Amino acid sequence: MKAIVHTQYGPPHVLKLVEVEKPTPQDNQVLVKVHAASINAGDTFARGGKPFLFRFFTGGFLKPKNTRLGSDIAGQVEAVGENVKQFRPGDEVFGCARGAFAEYVLAREAYLAFKPTNISYEQAAAVPWAALVALQTIRYAGEIQPGQKVLIQGASGGVGSFAIQIVKAFGAEVTAVCSTRNQEMARSIGADHVIDYTREDFTRNPQRYDLILAINGYHSLSTYKRALNPQGMYLCGGGTISQILQARLFGSFVSSNGGKQVRMMGSAKIIQEDLVFLAKLLKEGKIIPVIDGSYPLSEIVEAFRYIEGTHAQGKVVIKIT
Repeated sequence: MKAIVHTQYGPPHVLKLVEVEKPTPQDNQVLVKVHAASINAGDTFARGGKPFLFRFFTGGFLKPKNTRLGSDIAGQVEAVGENVKQFRPGDEVFGCARGAFAEYVLAREAYLAFKPTNISYEQAAAVPWAALVALQTIRYAGEIQPGQKVLIQGASGGVGSFAIQIVKAFGAEVTAVCSTRNQEMARSIGADHVIDYTREDFTRNPQRYDLILAINGYHSLSTYKRALNPQGMYLCGGGTISQILQARLFGSFVSSNGGKQVRMMGSAKIIQEDLVFLAKLLKEGKIIPVIDGSYPLSEIVEAFRYIEGTHAQGKVVIKIT
């Protein structure tokens, strides 16, 4: 079977399309014939080996320990291990599996859910990791109540586009912060208000928020804190190394007892119940994946170059079969 590998760190051209052995499922594993996969930020970090600290988590300081990239898949069950109970050959599924950029992958049974019939494989492949991050981050902030005011900074990317829709599904009022070219897209997926960060600084407005989710933050902790309601929460999901370290090291220190909270977003976990919940939202039309573009497996280098050369709207998908 065909698969993408990288045996060295570097720019997109280190990715190679090669022939590898087709795997066989064991125990609780499911062999999936992959129809589509999608690219996440973690794939660019793993391929490039940057920032260097990332290598402490992935292993392989001089060269990649794991030569296969990708985690989001959508496809059809080809075969199952003897202990698999939920899935059978022919089932349409989506979820997470290591080495997603390949014609076949092995996935844990607990890392998959049934693909809703009303969406395509490409749409389903755009969902898993980004939507899990968005969902679990929003839940981490506590119960979102109808009418609460939520601001999402970095609202046009994969995580941000799902966050807008999930918050709306919970009944809150959403303000999206994005660039000029992404304003219409943010409105089309449910944002009540859109702020163009190239023209306006939301922290200078009198409006205060119950939750600020900064997927790409660039303000100081104190500035975010001033933009919160008395019981509000700021969650840092990314930005510069300096901002991430501020939130991680000083978030609890600058938080108020019983008042405003400043926290760092935790890492998403692959939880089957959450994938099933996302499938329900997809089936009901409450979330619709935003796809900037799709590329065949043979053009994955061009797909990575596109992502790293621009701010993609939503996700970029790789068509496998």
